Amino acid sequence: MKPLVLAITLGLLSPLFSVLAQSPAASAVPRAEIAKPAPAWVAKSNAHAQLLLDAEARFNPEAASSTGLVQYDGLARDMGLGVDARRREALTQVRSALEQALRLERDPNVRQDLQIMIDAAALRIEGSTLSSKYVRDWTDATQSVFRGQQGLLQTQTAAARRPKAVERLQRYAGLWPQSTSIFSEARARYLEGAGKGLLEPTKLEVEQAIANAPTYLDGVRKLYAEFPQAAAAPALAAFDTQAKAYTDWLRADVLPIARVEPRLPPELYAFRLKQVGIDITPQLLMQRAQLEFIETRAMMQQIAPLVAKEKGIDARDYRAVIRALKQDTIPNDQLEARYRTIIEAIDPIIRRERIVDVPQRPMVMRLGTPAESAAQPAPHFRGAQLIGNTGEQGQFVLPLGNPASGADALYDDFNYPSAAWTLSAHEGRPGHELQSTAMIERGVSLARALFAGNSVNSEGWALYAEAEMVPYEPLDGQLIALQFRLLRAARAMLDPMLNLGLIDRARAEKVLREEVVLSNAMAGQELDRYQFRSPGQAGSYFYGYTRLMELRVESELALGDRFDRLAFNNFLLDQGRLPPNQLDEAVRMQFVPTQKKAR
Repeated sequence: MKPLVLAITLGLLSPLFSVLAQSPAASAVPRAEIAKPAPAWVAKSNAHAQLLLDAEARFNPEAASSTGLVQYDGLARDMGLGVDARRREALTQVRSALEQALRLERDPNVRQDLQIMIDAAALRIEGSTLSSKYVRDWTDATQSVFRGQQGLLQTQTAAARRPKAVERLQRYAGLWPQSTSIFSEARARYLEGAGKGLLEPTKLEVEQAIANAPTYLDGVRKLYAEFPQAAAAPALAAFDTQAKAYTDWLRADVLPIARVEPRLPPELYAFRLKQVGIDITPQLLMQRAQLEFIETRAMMQQIAPLVAKEKGIDARDYRAVIRALKQDTIPNDQLEARYRTIIEAIDPIIRRERIVDVPQRPMVMRLGTPAESAAQPAPHFRGAQLIGNTGEQGQFVLPLGNPASGADALYDDFNYPSAAWTLSAHEGRPGHELQSTAMIERGVSLARALFAGNSVNSEGWALYAEAEMVPYEPLDGQLIALQFRLLRAARAMLDPMLNLGLIDRARAEKVLREEVVLSNAMAGQELDRYQFRSPGQAGSYFYGYTRLMELRVESELALGDRFDRLAFNNFLLDQGRLPPNQLDEAVRMQFVPTQKKAR
């Protein structure tokens, strides 16, 4: 059973956050200063959302805690035998209650939210059913403990909540009354699947779990060193002992029978696409992405000589120019400061060009710790709590490398000035950070903030945000923005091709390293993402971006000279994380008619 998570990366969602201690953005801002009163219908919708929140929290309280539900702070996920069936039953009951509420509801906004939650419950039930049908349950339990501890032991969590990390750790170790060790439960769930013909975990992911276990153990120790808690020592010692024994068991019993072929059954892969919001066939996704790949590559080749001339680079091919730009390495101890200069330059551009409204306070950016980079080796955004937010902010987290890559662990893809522009626009403003902040500040309902969200709408917005910023970036920044767009097209090609058996890993890696110009470490984490970290998710960037661009063009044609980019982008943020079809409807039925009347 994979953990329910609630955040965003250059693609994945997770409830963990931390913050630069020296950053002025780390100071809490009173809620009255950051949030406007929510419309009355939101309160009604949120009451319905509580049903689904409570049902999910019973099985994954860490995720509920990360949203701001403090009553779940000390609890740990249910990993007991039969949990999948119990969760499906709970979700089925909630879905029935929401369907009954929909039959009685007349407010169109509440009705829309009820449908979002009904669809979310149905999707969770379908996913659990398919996983039980095809996949043998296996968990990287040591990583789960690290994630659960970091969710509470971080600067952006109120100090009064942090002591609950000890209770959660005691539950993970089976030291809390009536609790069972997460390692014992994970092992029992795996053994329960023996002889049923289910897919074993992949060899690569088991090898990574074994290799990363010491990093997670050290990461948890460092959290308690930074945020000391009374009576933590016995639980830490038990965690250390149990995690090492679990790792030994993985090496002895799981790794020898792990599968080498990572491809998923077609039915399961099709669901993974549906789960992230891709509602077209893999074949059509690949076809569209192949065209985008060729066209973007051609644009890169056109701009590369201009960049070379400006930077004094003796090359014309875009690949050689990018490799030359990467030689301007920013030392690790200067990386945060250099990114900060770019981040501070972006906000005035957004305001001057009337792209979208942005907060007056600075955003938060920091480097990832070794344990974070092991758990999430790509640049990502960690959202702030949505419930009871008193000024907590999300953070743009930049890892320095991919520990799974061994000798080639370090990235050269993000630590040079040309890359800072588009990466900051994607993870920061006007991308993920602004979308996350808007949901807190603009009174978005829980249904739209928590249950409407999928990778297509969140990653689509972030890639759209990148595109909005490109004309205002320096030439070298524009070239790397196109390189990142090339990567998103490559993802939408290679993820389905790998999972449908149309290409092998070695050939896909060659494309990423030679055509997209990624480092060995970055190419490795990309392939891991396609094959076992999150199959199907990688195509969501390209697909979400194309859906938003289609909607933008349609709106411009409908409004002509009345089209206002600032109003359009603000309207998109006001809708939270609506799926593309519902967002299309909102723009056509609300935004366009309102704009026609406004002038």
